[in-house]
Amino acid sequence: MFQSTFRRLTVLNSLVFLSVFVIFASAFYGYLAYRLFDQVDDALRARVNSFRLVRGRIASARVRPFFDPRIFLILRSSDGQAVSLSPFRTEESGDLTAIVADIELGDLRTKEYENHTYRVMSVPYPYEDKVLNMANVVQVQEIIAVSIVDTEVRLLHDLLWIMLGSLVLGLVGIIWAGYYLAKRAMVPIEAAWKKQQQFVADASHELRSPITGINSNAELMLRHPERTIEEESHRINNIIKETMRMAKLIAHLLTLARSDANEAELQLAPLDISELIGTVAEQFKPLAEMNQIELSVQITQKVELIADKERLHQLVVILLDNAFKYTPAGGQILISCFTADKQAVIYVQDTGQGIAPENLPRIFDRFFREDKARSRESGTGLGLAIAKWIVDKHGGKMGVESEVGKGTKFKVSFPGGNSR
Repeated sequence: MFQSTFRRLTVLNSLVFLSVFVIFASAFYGYLAYRLFDQVDDALRARVNSFRLVRGRIASARVRPFFDPRIFLILRSSDGQAVSLSPFRTEESGDLTAIVADIELGDLRTKEYENHTYRVMSVPYPYEDKVLNMANVVQVQEIIAVSIVDTEVRLLHDLLWIMLGSLVLGLVGIIWAGYYLAKRAMVPIEAAWKKQQQFVADASHELRSPITGINSNAELMLRHPERTIEEESHRINNIIKETMRMAKLIAHLLTLARSDANEAELQLAPLDISELIGTVAEQFKPLAEMNQIELSVQITQKVELIADKERLHQLVVILLDNAFKYTPAGGQILISCFTADKQAVIYVQDTGQGIAPENLPRIFDRFFREDKARSRESGTGLGLAIAKWIVDKHGGKMGVESEVGKGTKFKVSFPGGNSR
């Protein structure tokens, strides 16, 4: 599956690089051609503007400062008669009359004639001068300036071949660059796919466990239909526990699925975190008494924050639930809340078994759980992953400190906290 995607990315990246090269080369070639011919046009204009007939002759003093042996001048009358007045005729000049035969007044273009390339400019003659031509006196209507541009054209041709050669040689580099970028792009795609596959496998395994428990207890009850509900109460209790565990797991999976799809929107509103923590702590006190654990709440000030009340409630429940799982009888759990540096801070500290150093980087991974033997009851392995998502969604930070045999301390901080 990934091979076809990889090939498509390689081709796409290569085409992008190729397009960039072609666009850049075309722009450079076009700019150079424009500059070269613009210089020729400037020389033609200068020669034309300096030209003036004096008694039927060229005013040489006006021409000489702009002398360019490649530029030829032609005068043309209103009836199309042409007279070459350039004294600098060479073999390269060719038949000037034939070159300008189809040139109209105001034209500026490039022409090829007898293996040479010419730049031709025609402008109106601004004076009412006349010239003697074949014993006839004719009125001059336009000046046509002609310049040989073989050098410029040859330079552009050479540049074009260099670019084409560079393109052919650069294809290897372009394909390699496309391959490299495609390979880099596939890394997160493959990682996300593997993570999804692992998530599905873990979710299937976790769901299979309570379903198996429910099914086993139900089958055992069916084998003894003569027994009363009171006699089968322990199996009914097991079914209820497994059902609750599965419901909790499904709720967690739904939360994570929505978070991955960015569909879980926060309902932000002013929230008194200190009051929320006190409410949740009261709900855990019966559990603390039953397990002989001392639960303490340390709140010295009212802490307010713009947050989602339901998500913050879920966060505190997850942190306390996690602390109870790993704190043995006779242990202590402390939850505190205060503000520091314009941040709302929540601490949940226990004197439980602690977390092994090698497991600390993984505790927020989905379905990761410490050794079940070290906890009071098994969980889904999704609680801390959801807690981390809630904190991140609020723009906060979540950290953990732990020492095996001494306990664990979770610290959560949210920006924008206020105290009263």
